[in-house]
Amino acid sequence: MTTKKIDIGGYVTKSNLFLAPLAGYSNSVFRRMCYDLGAGMTFTEMVSAKGLCYNSRGTAELLKIDPGYDGVNACQLFGSDPKFMKSAAESEYLEDFPIIDINMGCPVPKIYKNGEGSALLSDLPLASKLIKAVVSAGKVCTVKYRIGLTDKFLVTEDFAKMCEQSGASLITVHGRTRDKMYSGPVNFDEIRKAKEAVKIPVIANGGVFSKEDAEKLVAETGADGVMVARGAMYGPWIFSDILEKVYNKKEIVISQIKDTRDTFGERFAYVFMRKMLAFYIKGSRDAAKIKRALFSVESTDVLIEMAGEIIT
Repeated sequence: MTTKKIDIGGYVTKSNLFLAPLAGYSNSVFRRMCYDLGAGMTFTEMVSAKGLCYNSRGTAELLKIDPGYDGVNACQLFGSDPKFMKSAAESEYLEDFPIIDINMGCPVPKIYKNGEGSALLSDLPLASKLIKAVVSAGKVCTVKYRIGLTDKFLVTEDFAKMCEQSGASLITVHGRTRDKMYSGPVNFDEIRKAKEAVKIPVIANGGVFSKEDAEKLVAETGADGVMVARGAMYGPWIFSDILEKVYNKKEIVISQIKDTRDTFGERFAYVFMRKMLAFYIKGSRDAAKIKRALFSVESTDVLIEMAGEIIT
């Protein structure tokens, strides 16, 4: 695929490869690492607008910024109340985040039942108010959404137009319906419809696990770029693969362990990095056996030693 910079409301990304907001994974170290490997834009994991307004310590922790990250800071918010959305956008928590992405695609039942995430696909007037609330707070607003709730309830074009008309500067379209969750084929036709319906940049999302997947997604949809989600969890070097950049897996993983420890402490680091290493070795020889050994480790020093042996 042709890589290019994307202008988002005056903020220019270094490439059109984006890292998706990954709940439980998109911490500051992981975001900076993916950026260094070629991601042109990264987002925090999904943050509750209401949680920020109530000064939730746990919510605020999701907004850490790595000192080595020199890209544009973007936060993903979720919520269903325009007042909370505006207050969160105006809060000191987000003063270092010029771009706010609104989650309008999360399929998780807990989020959906609260009228948030993908529930907004069936309430365009409310979705519009949320976008306008963020814009009125002086932030550049982007939106990530799905093509519909089911194959019989597709809203791709109308939703794209609503986002643009409400003031969004970019949209990311996940080419699956809410009921498909994270599996099944990506609907290229629907993403293409979104691209053809608006003038603002459109990023395609869904099913990118390799350079070939990214190229096909852009070719089939005409999108301005791609957003990588689970593909980055299995190997953050996917961005370098797409850009054909040289990298060293061992060095990347060992640095991630050390940087995560330095930023979040020993216990968080070994618990978090056990999960990451399990992703990184998925599909390799003796993966199941190695995974069992990984989850008994309670030391980052041991993980570093293991990484030197199992990462190839």
